[in-house]
This record gives sequence, structure tokens and C-alpha cells, in this order.
Amino acid sequence: MTPCNADMILSPSLLAADLADLTTELPALEEAGVQWLHLDIMDGAFVPNITFGPPLIRALRPRCRLFFDVHLMVEDPVRYLEDFHKAGADMLVVHVEADRHVHRTLTEIRARGMKAGVAVSPGTDIAFLRWIARDLDMLLLMSVNPGFSGQTFLPEVYGKLRAARALLAEAGVQDIPVQVDGGVCPENAGALTEAGADILVSGSAFFGHKIYRKRLAAFLRATEHSPRRRAEEVASTYHHLGENHAHTQTVR
Repeated sequence: MTPCNADMILSPSLLAADLADLTTELPALEEAGVQWLHLDIMDGAFVPNITFGPPLIRALRPRCRLFFDVHLMVEDPVRYLEDFHKAGADMLVVHVEADRHVHRTLTEIRARGMKAGVAVSPGTDIAFLRWIARDLDMLLLMSVNPGFSGQTFLPEVYGKLRAARALLAEAGVQDIPVQVDGGVCPENAGALTEAGADILVSGSAFFGHKIYRKRLAAFLRATEHSPRRRAEEVASTYHHLGENHAHTQTVR
């Protein structure tokens, strides 16, 4: 019998938190048992919205030990890799649609000691994965069009998840974690992990419920019957290990 999934990773999106009271929000997340924090960086060019950048991450980093999962929704992201590294990012995820040389960018992210991920918007084919799969520490599938929180979940991502899992297996790297971001809630969390997700990003569906421990428990209950994957175990090794960014290395 396949073990149940009790260790799905939830990465709450900071954009939906109380931005005026982050000194309260961060300790509350840690006390609730949350281990990752998703930070959406938007530049007003790649997406029609502007959020925050390295200065906020630099200010937050000394205040908690959450794994900073930084999602760069920006044009030509290679320009900012060193800035985010110095600010304290643990992982940088770049959009394949926004980077002319994504393989080189992923290599440069890893060279700085950070985890490297690539994000895919809903309308983008994932066939490119077979050529860069071995350079990834995570794949992010968007289940809304990037740019704004609170959008309606696009069910097409279920098929995309299954196709991504097949492509990763074909490339011999089926243990790469897959994250889903956009419209994620306990009501669809189980179906997402069943289809192949290991890490779920949730914004308003998480932060809108102020007892964070109970909300995290709701997501875990929703995914408890999903099959375990080696990719989940890999993702669980990703931790913030201090200023030197000497993160746990993935063995494949």
C-alpha cells in the first residue's frame, strides 16, 4: 500500500499577508509549522503589476528561518540574480517566457548557492523541459495567469501536471519537485497532489484564515491520501541554512 502524503509542502504567498504587520505575520507562520514562504516579485513589465524587490527580502531575512521561495515575474531576470542572492533568497524561480537564455540563468543561480527553478505560464507548452530538466531544482506550473492574486483556478493544470511528470520521468529526473501556484485551496489541493504536485502555493486561501496552524492542517488533510513521491522528499530537504546559502544538495 502506498504511504499517505502527510508532508506536502505549503508555501504561503506573502503578497496575501498583512503587509503592514509582517513582524507579526512571520513568527505566526513559523509557530504554525509553515516551512516555506513564497515571495512574488513583479516588475510591471512581464506582468501588469508591481510588488516588491530585494530590499524587502533583505529586511525580512534576519527575522525568520523560513525557506524563501522567490518567484521572479520579471523581464530579463539574470540582471537581478546577485541582488536577490545578497538579500537572502534561498531559491530563485524564473519564467521561461521572460528569459532568452534560461539554461545559462539557471546555471548562474546555482553557482551562487541558491536553488534554481523555472516557471511556466498557463499558455506555455512544457516541451522545453526535456532540454533543461537536469538543471532544475523545481518546476513551477502556474494555474492562473501571472500578475494578480485572487484569480480563478484554471483546471487545465491537472493535465499539464501529469504531462510534466511524464516528461521529467522521460528525462530521468522524476524526483524534481513540482509546484503549483494560483487559485490553490484545500478544495483542490488533493486533486493537485494526486496529479503530480509536491509544493502548493496559496495566497488569500491561506492568509484569509487567521489561525494559520488550523489552515495548514486543512491543506494537509486534503492531501493525506495522495501518493508519496521521491520528489516530495527532495523538496523537504530544501531549508534556509544561514547567510552562506550552503543549501542541502540534492542527490539524483
